Amino acid sequence: MTNPGTTAATGLAREIQLAVPAADGLALASTLTLPAGPGPHPAVLCLPGSGKIDRESNARHVRMDLGRPLATALARHGIASLRYDRRGVGATPGDWHAVGFLDNRADAAAALRALRDHPEIHPRAVGVLGHSEGAVHAMWLAAHAQPAAAVLLAGYARPGDQAVRWQGARLADTLPRPIRPLLPFLRRVGNRQLTRLAATTTDSARFGAIRVNARWWREQLAYDPRPDLARIAVPVLAITGDKDVQVDPGDLDVIARLVPGGAETQRIPGLTHVLRRTGGRASVLSYRRLLRDPVDDDLLTAVAHWLAGRLR
Repeated sequence: MTNPGTTAATGLAREIQLAVPAADGLALASTLTLPAGPGPHPAVLCLPGSGKIDRESNARHVRMDLGRPLATALARHGIASLRYDRRGVGATPGDWHAVGFLDNRADAAAALRALRDHPEIHPRAVGVLGHSEGAVHAMWLAAHAQPAAAVLLAGYARPGDQAVRWQGARLADTLPRPIRPLLPFLRRVGNRQLTRLAATTTDSARFGAIRVNARWWREQLAYDPRPDLARIAVPVLAITGDKDVQVDPGDLDVIARLVPGGAETQRIPGLTHVLRRTGGRASVLSYRRLLRDPVDDDLLTAVAHWLAGRLR
């Protein structure tokens, strides 16, 4: 356990390193960030996007660095937060290649239970916040686990197969002009790979020299979040940038329509899937440059302010 002390700049009191038990007993290595002041505190479970992602939303080649800035923004508003390393990533044991989409969801549910049970947390003032894949799991938790509120950052609202195909088409449109003559061939290859993934029966599979988490792909392609969106009875804030090339910003309209009572939605100008803003052309080729800068602070502040008004 570390205790950096309370500072006016961050609002943090301390961070506690936890081993959160999953349903099968595996320990999810986690960080509980507590705000200044006496508890019990309202809290938020933070869920990262897809891939081999640690508690900071970092993968080997794509470092989002979302976890700590988000925890700091929440702490400034008096909100605790829990974030954790996925199975087989960071300090959490396991084989990441064998982990399914539904495993990630079950681990999120276990982490939500553990957060509610912590003595420094107000159990009836716990929300969920997810980015990308994490937003889809937050939808399920909002429908089935009764959190106090849900924040969906770049979450899709269509069957996984359709979401992946939209993403593939949008990414293809952003490729450099000299490569575009190859697009019909690349689309055929992509469609064949999706068909092969859907037909696998093992946890992992090899596609040439590459080992992929086949079960994750099968389960993600088959999952449709729309029935869960229609069951949500808690406040929802859904945000997607208008320069997101991995999730259709138009899905915000679907979320607003399906959530009973409506959801608050924001389509933020210039915001990309990596939660940085750009004035240039939307493209994954810009990520390397964008990720040199921190996550958009106005976004984090707005999310924390919204949650502070609902976690009471």
